Amino acid sequence: MARHYLGQPVGLVFDRPYGSLHPVHGFRYEANYGYVPGTLAPDGDELDAYYLGPEYPMQTAHGVCIAIVHRHGDDDDKLVVTPTGTDLDNAHIAAAIAFQEIPGRYDIIRH
Repeated sequence: MARHYLGQPVGLVFDRPYGSLHPVHGFRYEANYGYVPGTLAPDGDELDAYYLGPEYPMQTAHGVCIAIVHRHGDDDDKLVVTPTGTDLDNAHIAAAIAFQEIPGRYDIIRH
């Protein structure tokens, strides 16, 4: 489902803004994290997304999907969205999502 978003403009709503705490695990979000409204992912929730843009809390944003985080053994892909015209290499993406994603347990998918 998520792959067709690669390279496409995306609107996001953030339910876990930059600096907020995870409601169960307690870690701090080091990126705005939310979802694509009106979508349905295989896990039954809306399609999740990291917004790797401004480092302050936001409620909504628009950008371009530059990659997908595909967790091994999990059917809950996450979009990586940046402001239009911004591209990041895989190392930068991995560093930016390390607060939640465990190295070696996911792949970064691109075109």
